[in-house]
Order: sequence, then C-alpha cells, then structure tokens
Amino acid sequence: MSISADSESKGKPLPPGLKLAVDMGPLLVFFATFFVAKSFTEDETQPLVVATGLFVVATAIALSVSYAIERRIQTMPLITGLVVLVMGGLTVYLKDERFIKHKPTVVSTLMGSTLLVGLATGRSLIKPLMGSALELDDEGWRKMTLRWGLFFLMIAGLNEVVWRSTSTAVWLNFKLFGILGLTFLFMFLQQPLIKRHSTEPPAGE
Repeated sequence: MSISADSESKGKPLPPGLKLAVDMGPLLVFFATFFVAKSFTEDETQPLVVATGLFVVATAIALSVSYAIERRIQTMPLITGLVVLVMGGLTVYLKDERFIKHKPTVVSTLMGSTLLVGLATGRSLIKPLMGSALELDDEGWRKMTLRWGLFFLMIAGLNEVVWRSTSTAVWLNFKLFGILGLTFLFMFLQQPLIKRHSTEPPAGE
C-alpha cells in the first residue's frame, strides 16, 4: 500500500544504498546530533531540541528524495514522517521535549488502532504492507493483523512508561535499540504462524 500524488507518473525503485540512507539517515542524524550536543552541556533538553530540529529537516529531505525518485511514498514512512514533522516542529517551536518523546507513542497507536479497527470491519490491512513478502491464507492474515495491532499498542505503552520514568539518554537508547530489538524478536516469533498458514508451494515444486 502506498500514497501517490501522481498515479500516471511512475518512478523507479530507490537504489539499495539510497533507500538505506532515506530510511535510516534522519534517525542517525537525530542520535548523532543529540550526543554531540550533549557533550557540551549537562542539560538534556537543549541538545534534544537541536537534534529534533535537524531530525525534522532530515525527514523532510528523505521524504522529498523518496517521492522524487519513486513518485510515491510508502504508507508507513508517510505516516511516520508526518508525525515527525508535526511533533518535531512543536518540540522545536515550544522547546518542549515531551512532543518528540510522544512521537513513537502516536505512530504506534495510529498503526495498532488502524490494524485492529480494520480487522473488526473484516479487513486485513497488514496484507497490503507485507503481501509482497508473504503468502498466507485468510486466517493467517487475520491472525497476523491481530498480532501486529496488539504489538504496536504494546510499543506505544512501553514508550510512555520509559520516557516518563527515565532520563532522556535512557529513552533514546530504548527508542533506537529497545524498539528495534523487540520488533525483530516479534517478527522471529511469528515464524510458526507463517509456516502453518503459508500458501507458498514447498521448495522444488
């Protein structure tokens, strides 16, 4: 599933190196800026505000590059990017770090709620996102949608607990390593479900 402002103008896929830069570049700019700025002060708020400002700029550039080449922006990067621009902009304008710390909560809540509402209305919205990589029967897609929906809501809850109860540095580590690690673990744990409901023919047939 993707968002395209010009359905008649087809772009081309991003080269692997550029795609990695577009996907990870803004996040690396955010973390690098924070830890460099933090080395000059004991205060954590100002470095986070500065890092967020560059994060917003880097995100806008990444979205622009992606659209310029592919002529579309995939749904999840679009949602994440829009939330970054809004929450990050408020963080910089008000100099209030709470907005950017809410960003993972907002994105995860939106994704989780959308998946679960879609499932309740008989639609497996995870299928358009993962259908090119997986071939599952209808029951498999329903279970996968439910699990991903609950997982996103769990991440939203964890983010709220971590940022409210720990330092900014701890929250940043959770955002970078914790969420990523939990996502990879969750994906690994879905392998039995994928095997049970896969509709792909066995290798060699």
